Amino acid sequence: MAVLALIGGGIGFLFWQAHRAPAIPAWIVYGNGRLEADPIDIATKFAGRIAELRADEGDKVVAGQVLAVMDTRDLAQTLKKQQAQTGQAQKVVEETQASLEQARSSTILAQQEMDRAQTLLAQGWTTKEVYDQRTQALDSARALQTAADHRVTEAQKALQAAQHDAMVTQVNIDDNTLVAPKDGRIEYRIANVGEVLPAGGKVFTMLDTAYVYMDVYLPTLAADKVKVGADARIVLDAFPDRPIPSKVSYLASQAQFTPKMVETRNDRDKLMFRVRVKIDPDLARAHADAVRSGLPGMAYVNTDPAQPWPSQLQGRETQGNKE
Repeated sequence: MAVLALIGGGIGFLFWQAHRAPAIPAWIVYGNGRLEADPIDIATKFAGRIAELRADEGDKVVAGQVLAVMDTRDLAQTLKKQQAQTGQAQKVVEETQASLEQARSSTILAQQEMDRAQTLLAQGWTTKEVYDQRTQALDSARALQTAADHRVTEAQKALQAAQHDAMVTQVNIDDNTLVAPKDGRIEYRIANVGEVLPAGGKVFTMLDTAYVYMDVYLPTLAADKVKVGADARIVLDAFPDRPIPSKVSYLASQAQFTPKMVETRNDRDKLMFRVRVKIDPDLARAHADAVRSGLPGMAYVNTDPAQPWPSQLQGRETQGNKE
């Protein structure tokens, strides 16, 4: 029995040696966290009622795609009124411009009559009284032209104000059409058709599938070795044999307590540094269908660029098998 036990123990040890995970080199630091995609709230700018929903949870959306439409019937009526006021203001501008042209013609005629009177007065063919009358008529014509010019300026400003009001209303109508600001996927639908929301009311929460990252917390000795831009790998629990190439995009400047939701090997009482490991946007975008916020896993950071990645952490990109 003792011999059999020794043989069984030896076989078990050899099996464990053959199947255990390779040791992590000293230049690789790591921590565990959860995969996250940047959330974006699709919310209303104004209070109103939801008229249409054109997306649902799980849908892939592209930048500029219409996701929801708010009821804008009141704004549409306001816009029609403002457009009518704009038309009226345009007619006033045209009328004042016609009056200005008439005033300019009167000024030219008065100038010509004054010039003739001046010439005749110099030759003795007219009286000083006639010359004074022509001079007074010219001054009056010039004053009327100046007043007409001011009326044109005021009418043009009124037209611009009416046009501005109409444009603002049109912008508000456009802002009541909620569109996706980026490519991504709808994670939550928070409201439904017919609901009345306040200004800033959320309709959807979408994930920016091009901004995918994992936050991990490293102790001081490990965090001191990490630099922003360092090469990294993310290994998800669901896909342990598929390391994802990534980069360190953020390193906290101050230590903090580790959140309870993140399990670490160190005591939670110790201060840790938050490190964000971000997947390349092009790679994340190419695999948008596989992005699942909340997936647990590990993030590994290579603190020495001169050292290679161990075989189990060489991403498919590194191995030349790009998918």
